[in-house]
Amino acid sequence: MSPPQGSLKELRDLALRCHDCPLWKHATQTVFGKGPAHAPMMLVGEQPGLQEDASGEPFVGPAGALLDRALHEAGLDRANVYITNAVKHFKYELRGKRRLHKRANAAEQAICREWLAAELREVRPQRVLALGAMAAQAFFGTTFQITMSHGRWLRLSGGIDAMATWHPSSVLRSINRDTHDHRYQQLVDDLRAFMAGPEHVHAVSVVGRRAG
Repeated sequence: MSPPQGSLKELRDLALRCHDCPLWKHATQTVFGKGPAHAPMMLVGEQPGLQEDASGEPFVGPAGALLDRALHEAGLDRANVYITNAVKHFKYELRGKRRLHKRANAAEQAICREWLAAELREVRPQRVLALGAMAAQAFFGTTFQITMSHGRWLRLSGGIDAMATWHPSSVLRSINRDTHDHRYQQLVDDLRAFMAGPEHVHAVSVVGRRAG
């Protein structure tokens, strides 16, 4: 199966009706990307959370607020970047009446990767920043580790330069204040490097491949 065709607006409309995996059945709505149609920089998160599911927009709530603060410190304006997620529907498990985040499985991620590939094709960013392990592994393979390789430039097919860094929710979930502050500073430093652009890159391409 190849990535869906159409402009960003057409892709967004198509994604609202996507039933290619079971995640749509329980999610409130599809959370598609947002930002300038041909932004030079793209930020890719992992999957929507509870507040994203309610609003239909990526990176709102506490993780979005932390990302906005980090972007401001790095000198990046959120309005100038295209922001999306590797998975477009909220997956959760019920604990009483609470809906708690649950990681999308490999098959679900692979199906949603076609939407991400279509977004890349239409936006045509010069640089991509993967936020978190799920997004990073969509681009760089399942052996990629944020702890070892965050802030390292890699080149995707089509000449797109890419790197990965911590997801804001990972910073928020840090086990103590020292870890939180350390990861947050790494996030800000990686955002600064992302804005400045690459010096040395290594070729890699994973996005768009299907599982199985």
